[in-house]
Amino acid sequence: MFEKKYYKVAVGGTFDRFHHGHRKLLETAFEIGNNVVIGVTSTEFAQVKGNVEPCSIRMFNLNEFLSKCNNVNFSIFKLDDSFGSTIFDEDFDAIVVSEETEPTAVKINEIREQKNMDQLAIFVISYVVADDGIPISSTRIRKGEIDIKGRIIK
Repeated sequence: MFEKKYYKVAVGGTFDRFHHGHRKLLETAFEIGNNVVIGVTSTEFAQVKGNVEPCSIRMFNLNEFLSKCNNVNFSIFKLDDSFGSTIFDEDFDAIVVSEETEPTAVKINEIREQKNMDQLAIFVISYVVADDGIPISSTRIRKGEIDIKGRIIK
């Protein structure tokens, strides 16, 4: 096993209808980081996306997935904004984001720079595509277009 490069890695998201894109995001964070801090958007913050599962269910699903992966150095907390503790906790040294949320990571680094904090290394994962070649998303799952593995629902 190789030594992980980053001490504390941030990952954030809604994690609604936990799917293979979410898995890839988390797996990447655990590959590079010794400690992974996972922010899950609060029920109130996620309401803009529509019919999103309650935060407690999304956090439970994350814990279920992570318990099966033998990942021990992680914490999960509720996010009430796009930045969480990344803009004031100097221990973070990396962040893993999707292509969709990369602008948020850039903004976090701008805020950290204004506060004379070290910049975060930004890891952008590519989309996981469904069988139809279109990215898997919670929105598509909620609409009944695909399942969590990206299989087309007829």
